[in-house]
Amino acid sequence: MKNAILDSLRHVIYGNFDKDIVSYGFVTDIEVKRDYALIKLTVPTSNDEIVAKIHNDILEKTSHLGLKIDIDIKTPNVAKKESQQSIRNIAPSIKHFVMVSSGKGGVGKSTTSVNLAISLAKSGKRVGLLDADIYGPNVPRMLGIDSMKPEVSDNNKVIPIEQYGVKIISIGLLYDKTQSLVWRGPIVMRAISQLLSDVEWGDLDIMVIDMPPGTGDAQLTIAQSVPIGAGINVTTPQAVALDDSYRGLDMFVKCAIPIFGIIENMSGFKCPDCNKVYDIFGGNGNSAELAKQFNTGIIAKIPLEPNVVKASDSGKPFSFFQPDIEVSQTYMNIASRLIDFLESNVADNSSIQPVH
Repeated sequence: MKNAILDSLRHVIYGNFDKDIVSYGFVTDIEVKRDYALIKLTVPTSNDEIVAKIHNDILEKTSHLGLKIDIDIKTPNVAKKESQQSIRNIAPSIKHFVMVSSGKGGVGKSTTSVNLAISLAKSGKRVGLLDADIYGPNVPRMLGIDSMKPEVSDNNKVIPIEQYGVKIISIGLLYDKTQSLVWRGPIVMRAISQLLSDVEWGDLDIMVIDMPPGTGDAQLTIAQSVPIGAGINVTTPQAVALDDSYRGLDMFVKCAIPIFGIIENMSGFKCPDCNKVYDIFGGNGNSAELAKQFNTGIIAKIPLEPNVVKASDSGKPFSFFQPDIEVSQTYMNIASRLIDFLESNVADNSSIQPVH
């Protein structure tokens, strides 16, 4: 009978899109007992009209089965409220946490994290940057601190390095940069927890967390350790990157992380001589379609520029050393909007109890 119900649900289209709720993976469970069935879903929207339509369409499409149907639809707000009851806060001196994530590597996630953190600091906020990318910690090089080693305080806590108005810690600062870390999941999870709890961060307004690519142990550890106030997904226009971004956004939904939006990096190549932008990856418009599916928006489209790449490799981030160029102004605008988002009710974490 479960298969019959599932087949019927394949005819329930999600919102104004072409795919059904089964194809999108929104159906989380089906319980059947004699002439009764409970269908559970988690959908990435709080739009009451869309939720009501899904509910009514399910009843219509399953009516021929002769079952009494109950439907349990969870939305991001419901999921967040439930998850807050179990979320801990192992870094209570930090007011807001921002998770910068991507479905795959090489899309400019660390560049985003670094320049966003600096822009937030330039906006007057006390900012920390946690490089949680255990296997590929690039933040130290991008900030020009890859040869530095953090000190330890009298109470045996690591003191973060301060650069460009931001407090930074990375696994790349604690180990030799050529050393490979062949760690299993539990060790990775413990290491990330320690980077939050065993570092003397002090009182911060915002912590930007540069996540490793994917949706694995690191993401789950962070989501269960501190209340994330905003999730940012970084992608490129390539179809393969967008496919992985769907999984990353789905991770935000399942972990009840408020989605701030999508940053489309390398959104065309900006010729330094003619100032013309070339669409080298294709996929124009696909990011917007992805954003609609998760009831969010495109925060910014940032073209690939040689001076941006050079700034990252040289340890002189453009947001600090080239504040007047267009991409720096874009990040300042993102920072301003992010601050408003975090201070709104959407990202309120005041109900979370700290863990001492």
